[in-house]
Amino acid sequence: MKLPKIKKFPFTDILGWSVSRFDTFSNCQRQYFYNYYPRYDRENPAEKIQKLKALTSYALEVGNIVHDSIRDILLRLKKSSKPISKPNFMKYVRNMTEKYCNTKTFCEVYYKQKDTITVDEVFLQVEKILENFLGSDRLKWIFETALKEKDNWIVEPEGFGETRINEYKAYCKVDFLIPADDKIYILDWKTGKQDLKKHTKQLVGYSLWASYHFGVASSSIIPTVVYLNPGYFEQEITITDDMLSDFQKQVEEETKVMYDYLKNIEHNVPKEKDCFAKTDKEIFCKYCNFRELCGNDAN
Repeated sequence: MKLPKIKKFPFTDILGWSVSRFDTFSNCQRQYFYNYYPRYDRENPAEKIQKLKALTSYALEVGNIVHDSIRDILLRLKKSSKPISKPNFMKYVRNMTEKYCNTKTFCEVYYKQKDTITVDEVFLQVEKILENFLGSDRLKWIFETALKEKDNWIVEPEGFGETRINEYKAYCKVDFLIPADDKIYILDWKTGKQDLKKHTKQLVGYSLWASYHFGVASSSIIPTVVYLNPGYFEQEITITDDMLSDFQKQVEEETKVMYDYLKNIEHNVPKEKDCFAKTDKEIFCKYCNFRELCGNDAN
């Protein structure tokens, strides 16, 4: 199956819906403001907010390294179908882990929850997760079936996965898309806890992204969420017409809710920060990069 090129869009300021964006908005509107509108804060310098936004965490960094390692495996397979040398690969991943950890500040260390997070402890977890991937039937399938279409693979496409859903701007960036056997397979890697409700929502979005850009029917798209930790488990999602219709309505409704917090929708200019309420759920504060801006930097 030869896929057409991904469609391009002219730049616009108007906000674009995504699962992560609306999740942040739903969890804490103040965190949402700091994430997306730092230059409009009259109290804190944008540089300070950006510094806090750039903080990473142990779990986040493990996920970043695993995703980037699998991406690099797939990009290598597009060039060569030789078997993967596990020792060489893990050496490569270890070097990546050192680079990532040494160039970032961990939230747990910044807020004095831990004295340090070492490269060794991050790599140990990354290695366990990647062992699950390397030993999976899915990787065997990639070698035995998907390699035939490697010229049509889409591996973490450039940009943010911009698309249109009911004419609303949206972002749905796939991890890995493979045409094979007259179907389009979408694989989404997860290193955190299983959350099929949330992840099904993402995969419906990825299916609409593929349908929009490649002009294929949703019935020919097979999206699968792949859980890599603590063991390997994947769940294929069956997309129905009702799911697609409900999702499109949900994107429209959630976009309009976020629009309500703008004083200029076309240019994506927010209302004053005080309009963005702080959450009353302490669990979100505990893991928020911006907690010190709210006077909540306790462990």
